[in-house]
Amino acid sequence: MDLKEIDGNLVIEDIDFFRVEDIFNCGQAFRWHKEEDGSYTNVAYGKIINISDKDKNVTIKNSNIKDFYKIWIDYFDVLRDYKELREKLSFDPILKEAMDYGRGIRILNQEPFETIITFIISANNGIARIMNSVDIISRMYGSEIGSYMGRSYCAFPSAQELSLAKAEDLRKYARVGFRDKRIVEAAQMIRDKEIDLDSLYKKPLEEARRELIKIPGVGPKVADCVLLFAFKRSESFPVDVWIKRVMEELYLKKDTPRNKIADEGRRIFKEEAGFAQQYLFYYGRDHKLGKDL
Repeated sequence: MDLKEIDGNLVIEDIDFFRVEDIFNCGQAFRWHKEEDGSYTNVAYGKIINISDKDKNVTIKNSNIKDFYKIWIDYFDVLRDYKELREKLSFDPILKEAMDYGRGIRILNQEPFETIITFIISANNGIARIMNSVDIISRMYGSEIGSYMGRSYCAFPSAQELSLAKAEDLRKYARVGFRDKRIVEAAQMIRDKEIDLDSLYKKPLEEARRELIKIPGVGPKVADCVLLFAFKRSESFPVDVWIKRVMEELYLKKDTPRNKIADEGRRIFKEEAGFAQQYLFYYGRDHKLGKDL
């Protein structure tokens, strides 16, 4: 990997297993917009970037080298050796096929509070509606951070900012439905530090899950997503409807409770369970596996 600044843009040269379309379409983030040229404009950590890839080169526009090393190198998991990771997981032929399909997936390391709220919104919800709700919440309660390619963007609100929201406004304007009160209560709880988020990076996984489940609107699946996408807990194995179908059809061969599927995912794939989950989710969803189970 080599980082260069070319014509005012950042270019990561010779980076393998990095495909922007795979990264943003595997259900882990909700603040991206696909442009007509195939690039993706993304908002994270209060910054707007435009990112695209060609062959083994990745171009980041609207950023600088300082922000790359401060934010994006970790956010895009740039320093992880995905070749080594894939070799460790290649013992499983089913997963190997899924990894070949989603070869460009990288797990994003996202901001914890935003991840908690966006995944509360995601429960029993579709991607387009989630993205719309998150965008409206950002415009209603976050601060404006600028425009790019004709679109204005706002930062996702802090826990302090969102804690002052009215549940009825979230329901009416952001169309979050039954999640309205839970979002406000979650923001207030985190604002008041009733949950020590920093401790979740190192607590035993089950203990960390129990802590997160104390937050209104956070169940086992949302907790596992938050741990994987915001706290670098790669042993976490979230189970949504697609992972349930994939695991039942390809591994378990029978209807199985979601908590048992999560246990089985961690047993099979161990410390890399979260990476396996993303490959299997992307593969299973796109191939509509287990639709009739």
